[in-house]
Amino acid sequence: MKTLNLILLFTVVILTSCSDNTDCCSNPDQAQLIIKLKFDPNQARLNNLGQPSTIPVGHAAQSPVVNRMSANYIEFAPNATTLLGEGEIVFNGSETNAGGSNAIDFQNAVFAGNNETFLTIPLSQVASGNYEWVRVSLAYQEGNISLRVNGNDITGTLASFVGYNTYITDFDLNGSTIAVNANRLQGFWAFEALGFTTQGQAPEGSTTVPNPIFNSSPIPQGSCVVTGKFENGLTITGNETEDVVVTLSFSINNSFEWTEVNSDGKYEPAAGEQVVDMGLRGLIPVVSN
Repeated sequence: MKTLNLILLFTVVILTSCSDNTDCCSNPDQAQLIIKLKFDPNQARLNNLGQPSTIPVGHAAQSPVVNRMSANYIEFAPNATTLLGEGEIVFNGSETNAGGSNAIDFQNAVFAGNNETFLTIPLSQVASGNYEWVRVSLAYQEGNISLRVNGNDITGTLASFVGYNTYITDFDLNGSTIAVNANRLQGFWAFEALGFTTQGQAPEGSTTVPNPIFNSSPIPQGSCVVTGKFENGLTITGNETEDVVVTLSFSINNSFEWTEVNSDGKYEPAAGEQVVDMGLRGLIPVVSN
């Protein structure tokens, strides 16, 4: 009887210990897939087809300072003919019908900043194979932009919702609470400067979503599935003993674009200049150990 009691006590101690630390019962030596984010203002500026893109006449643009970003979907694709959803899906974010139609659940979104880790999962959960492409469904980006108000150049904070559809209750933007409590389609944005806030909606279909393999593997209109190619591919054997790090480098090269009223290259909302594009301008995935 004493032996049985000791076994039960030992079991309770182990279970209690594991409930306080979710990693204690896992194998600390298991190789991981680590996905990091990077925001590069010097990376090539691409259009929807993954080709070099210039700023249209009558528009102006700037490279924002991105503080954090969220994605809702990450997929490795074996080749250029792999259709969306038929590759290896390594991340699916939270979604909800609380706003009516299906939407990204912003309140449960995952975020990461520049050179920060967005996702860590055991490599054992990733199917073995050779992958040439990565697809990332972007959901949200937040950062600083410059603008001109009454002749003065100031810095403001921009939140842009680039996902296909996002359910938002409220969110904090540089200390100001923006209440929505509804779904918002791709292109919804909010802005804060000097304690004042405003919000708006970019025109439908205006958000750039680079996809170099559009002809063989298109993406749905209104989504924000950015596609990028591994320079030397990504191979998962299933026998890895070391972590595999994939850094998703996004181009923010003049990614914040507006229509010019005053042709001075300054964003002047009071003059009636309208935001038309907040989409990221390319994706280069880099593999390291």
